[in-house]
Amino acid sequence: MLRNNWSSSRLARVGVFGLLTVTTAVIFTTDAADARRHRRHYAHHRVQREASESSSPKFASIIVDGNSGAVLQSTSPDGIRHPASLTKIMTLYLLFERLDSGKMKLDTELPVSQHAADQDPTKLNLRAGQTIRVEDAIKGLVTRSANDAAVVIAEAIGGDEDDFAAMMTRKARALGMSKTVYRNANGLPNDEQVTTARDQATLGRAIQERFPRYYRYFSTTTFSWRGESIRNHNHLLGSVEGVDGIKTGYTRASGFNLVTSMRRGNRHLIGVVLGGRSGGSRDAIMRNLLAENIEKGATTHTVAAVNERNGTEASTEVADASDTPARPAPQVQAAAAPAPEAVAPRPASRLSALAAATAAMPPAQAKPEARPMESKIEPAPLTNGVISSQPLSLIPGSSEPMKPVRVKTVQVKAGAVKVASAVPAQVAPQVTNTISPRNDVAETSGAVVAKADVVNKPEQARTELPQQPAGFGTGNGVLGVLPAATAAAPVAKLASADPAPQPIQMNTTTKPAVTHSGWIVQVGALESESEAQQRIEAARSSAHGLLSKADPFTEPVVARDNRKLFRARFAGLERDQAEAVCRTLKRADISCMTVRN
Repeated sequence: MLRNNWSSSRLARVGVFGLLTVTTAVIFTTDAADARRHRRHYAHHRVQREASESSSPKFASIIVDGNSGAVLQSTSPDGIRHPASLTKIMTLYLLFERLDSGKMKLDTELPVSQHAADQDPTKLNLRAGQTIRVEDAIKGLVTRSANDAAVVIAEAIGGDEDDFAAMMTRKARALGMSKTVYRNANGLPNDEQVTTARDQATLGRAIQERFPRYYRYFSTTTFSWRGESIRNHNHLLGSVEGVDGIKTGYTRASGFNLVTSMRRGNRHLIGVVLGGRSGGSRDAIMRNLLAENIEKGATTHTVAAVNERNGTEASTEVADASDTPARPAPQVQAAAAPAPEAVAPRPASRLSALAAATAAMPPAQAKPEARPMESKIEPAPLTNGVISSQPLSLIPGSSEPMKPVRVKTVQVKAGAVKVASAVPAQVAPQVTNTISPRNDVAETSGAVVAKADVVNKPEQARTELPQQPAGFGTGNGVLGVLPAATAAAPVAKLASADPAPQPIQMNTTTKPAVTHSGWIVQVGALESESEAQQRIEAARSSAHGLLSKADPFTEPVVARDNRKLFRARFAGLERDQAEAVCRTLKRADISCMTVRN
């Protein structure tokens, strides 16, 4: 009996244990299935969300291989979008140029204007009359995306924000960003401020290739400002392996934007996402794009660096110029009726029109076809309406150094004028083209007059003219500067063609040529010497003492339409002094440009 009870108890225990085992197995199997179903559902939801995101009219993306330059993935890479705070990448590019050239230092104090202090958040809450160090302004831009600090930088470099935005657009053209237009320095809403994913990838590559020393600021995760710790808006820093920058951006019109650089091993990717629906979805899309394309990246660097079209030095001078780029077509401006803060996305047709207009804009200050007599394109055209866009190197005596020479000033009376009037208007260009230019003689108006009587005998002219020293003929004036020994010969021939020759008279009041040293600041080209003197006085009074030790002078030149003009100039300045003078004069509405003497 006892044995039977023990056997029954044993069977009961085995049965209970087996039941527990089966139940446990069922529970674990069900949980695993639920987990798999949940993962599949989440993956499906993520795919749907990304598909929905990419179908948004604002969305665009591109992944570029930093080693090969190849485009590994793209969605609407050339679609016109608003950059928002990605604008500050170009603002910092121009600032890094100044740091790299030594024009500014990291501890340079930048003044805060009322316009800068009035910018909308996000900002560092700078107040007018304060100053901020360059390094603090950089960190404020890359972490908080401070709009006030961006305008402080713009005004320190360009004089005012509009001029700086024009410099930004010219720099974009020089880098090959053909569809980008800047209208402000911080990316606050402006219907005309546009870009593309491809252009932003180009800028993302260029800024780290050109300025590796300063690019490291884009990896700043936190910034301490007046006791406050500011965290970087780029949440991929520190959370995605290899991400070293660079910038986020958001406005209602643009959506959520992000430019990212990632290096893993020998691979390097630059990614751009524009028009995300939220910061989280934008970051998730960027993570996935980087993960999907990192293995496709090349392991050796073969692509050429992003070069500026006019070369490094020339592009820096273009950025210093004061002229403005071509505006979008009038019909595009007429279409830009909604307020900058409009929430609704812009219609596709309107964006297409703006894309066509911006694509048609030629690169500013592009180097023209080389000409035999052309030496160098000067940084900026005159802006006072007298000479609008003529390169200064084509204006006689504009860039050649002035050297003291023995001169004889000749006055040609009515007889000589009659000879000139009897010749067809097109003869003068033919003379210039017939006589081959010499490397050591500038083709000034005086050289043309000296050779006018041998237009049909170029070979004889070359043998008759005496050997001339380097720099001869670079003076200014209607007739130029002729050597005392040869001045009478060509004039005598001109006078012999007139039935009533007039005597040649010496101008006893003529002063010898003066050599002006240092950099030159030009404040206008006027039609009379008295007007040029008045412009000099106006500039001196508006320069707040910056021109107190400068050497003022007027310089006669002959314009392309044969008008005689008088340049109003100051000499004897260092480059930094000349640029500071120009910035101050522009604020006083006085046109200004710097010329290397």
